[in-house]
Amino acid sequence: MDVIPAPVLRPSPTEDAVFAALASPVRREILRLLREDGPRSVQDLASRFTMARPSFSEHLRVLRQAGLVSERRDGRRRLYRLEPVPLAHVRDWLDPYERFWRDRLSALRHLLDDTADDTADDTGTRAHSEERP
Repeated sequence: MDVIPAPVLRPSPTEDAVFAALASPVRREILRLLREDGPRSVQDLASRFTMARPSFSEHLRVLRQAGLVSERRDGRRRLYRLEPVPLAHVRDWLDPYERFWRDRLSALRHLLDDTADDTADDTGTRAHSEERP
């Protein structure tokens, strides 16, 4: 019988771009500012960071290419706005892992509860971790 290798599931290039964009603390902070303050000009956003303007522009470019922000011209100003759809995709991607760990922690809680019950049965009293007044 031939063994068929399991398919390698790789994120799409778009997902790779989103995760790469989110890897930077500077870019996560830009997203936080846009989430909390709404659309902001490049000047307003850049004023909150101590870095050269070309470096800051590069962060905005990465966010724009990942679809996490959009840019709109308002006269001479460029306004940036948070685009939530890629973040919803990240949440959807992470959801099975959250369920996995929730199930594991629930199983651990049940195991510890059962162990505590067994200990109480052996000693005739239930062990408590709380202090009594």
